[in-house]
Amino acid sequence: MPQLIFFAAVGAAALIGYRALIREAEKLTARTRRAETEARTGAIGTLVKDPATGEYRVAKD
Repeated sequence: MPQLIFFAAVGAAALIGYRALIREAEKLTARTRRAETEARTGAIGTLVKDPATGEYRVAKD
């Protein structure tokens, strides 16, 4: 029984780690695509609209 609990805990930790890895990879991909677009168009930054105020601001990483 203790082995089952141990392997369940290891599996849960692996799943959480995998999800965190995927989330970081998606952030990195989005940042890279934004940088490529900025370089291609010659822009200095990417503007995003703030839904609360309706103002445009430079996107932060």
